[in-house]
Amino acid sequence: MVILLYKWLLLASTILGNGELPTSKTAGARHPLYISVTEMEHNATEKSLEISCKVFTDDFEKTLAGVFKAKVDLTAPADKGEADSMVRAYIKSHLLLKVDNKAVTMEFIGFEKENDAVWSYFEVKNIATAPKKIDVTNTILYELYNKQMNLMHVKVNGNRKSYRLNYPDKEVTFAF
Repeated sequence: MVILLYKWLLLASTILGNGELPTSKTAGARHPLYISVTEMEHNATEKSLEISCKVFTDDFEKTLAGVFKAKVDLTAPADKGEADSMVRAYIKSHLLLKVDNKAVTMEFIGFEKENDAVWSYFEVKNIATAPKKIDVTNTILYELYNKQMNLMHVKVNGNRKSYRLNYPDKEVTFAF
């Protein structure tokens, strides 16, 4: 997964940037892209849709601070409950799903920091049969960056489909 994300970032930075790959001098100071990655997988055994969202920590903290008008530290939060609440509320209001034309509610599992990114985890229960269609509205970090890209990977019955939304585009349908 990390290798796949790294390849996407290198490809996108080469295409969107000046054609040069980021160097250790530029990569450490600021990442060249504003990107999130959302992965969804139907778990037939658990009868659920498992969702994970990966966002660069600095961008996510800046966005949450603006939205909630509070100081945000996702690396070492002073109040883990408050951090959970902000992450849950933000993602649930910026990632909306319909499964087979029915709006579904994502249940928050938690979040964790991994290197320079934050993973947040959600689950939609009672998805007994493999979805034929998943409609996604994704506006993660759209209020902060007009160059935001949101990558999505959806896997149902071993069939994986991917799509990239570029600001201001926000909706995509995955059909299986």
